[in-house]
Amino acid sequence: MTIGKGTYDGARGGGYGDFPVVRPRRLRTTPAMRRMVAEHRLHPAELILPAFVREGISEPVAISSMPGVYQHTRDTLRKAAAEAVAAGVGGIMLFGVPEDGKKDAVGSPGTDPDGILQVALRDVRAEVGDDLVVMSDLCLDEFTDHGHCGVLDERGRVDNDATLERYAEMACVQADAGAHVLGPSGMMDGQIGFVRRALDEAGHQDVSLLAYTAKYASAFYGPFREAVNSSLRGDRRTYQQDAANARESMRELALDLAEGADMVMVKPALPYLDVLRRIADAVDVPVAAYQISGEYAMVEAAAERGWIDRDAAIMETLTGIKRAGANMILTYWATEVARRLS
Repeated sequence: MTIGKGTYDGARGGGYGDFPVVRPRRLRTTPAMRRMVAEHRLHPAELILPAFVREGISEPVAISSMPGVYQHTRDTLRKAAAEAVAAGVGGIMLFGVPEDGKKDAVGSPGTDPDGILQVALRDVRAEVGDDLVVMSDLCLDEFTDHGHCGVLDERGRVDNDATLERYAEMACVQADAGAHVLGPSGMMDGQIGFVRRALDEAGHQDVSLLAYTAKYASAFYGPFREAVNSSLRGDRRTYQQDAANARESMRELALDLAEGADMVMVKPALPYLDVLRRIADAVDVPVAAYQISGEYAMVEAAAERGWIDRDAAIMETLTGIKRAGANMILTYWATEVARRLS
């Protein structure tokens, strides 16, 4: 059969010689067409805003490596939470930055009911109530004078089981302060089960746990350490995952689910989209991904130099994370993107 320029060739999948009958470009012709056939869509409710609140400041402090992101005062944090609600953002994840003089070897500000993170949780809940899912980072690194995510033993190593005891205390004071969700992020073995039991015994059965299931030791955390005034000495490679390993994440996933995780997370996002996809395909709980500080900083820096289109790059990276399987995305652009989507 001859049609137009070519001859029909069934062996070539229904084409006519060199003449394309199947033209995928037909579904790309206009913005409306592309929007209609889009396979993945971002939604404001899927976005979670990480936010830093610093003790002892009267004005927000700009984070030099993260343009547009600040260490908040208590008042400006409340404002940021209200703006997130107005934009339709789904959640906010809080990180506390205590005064340096209050840090100690066991991270005491993290379990002080009047520590900056607990005060901030109460502030945000008073501001937004249940209109925003209020999440809290459950880790010691912001509060220890050595900057590690746990307490150290006599040889200077992070003591896994002693750290679990501290996490249990932190979980209870954060829940008391009003957190809807806790994010144990220290990568201690057994942390989800230990914290779940502590919460249940304290009457906080309704507080959810977002497990940092696959948290990798990454070069992209650099700006975050400025954001929390980190005191880290050394590195965290003995407890965070190695970049070479993917199968290991599935083992961590099985453990977290068995211990009672309500949601699971992959962090960082873009360098580990393969891991995100594997986890998303394997579970029936919500899956989050954290677009971390270094990912944010690279886009902002390249855009500032005119090397990339900032707005397009933001949307492309977030869509890539969604396409890889994330139901929720922690991103410092959450409020900005939510407004754009609305």
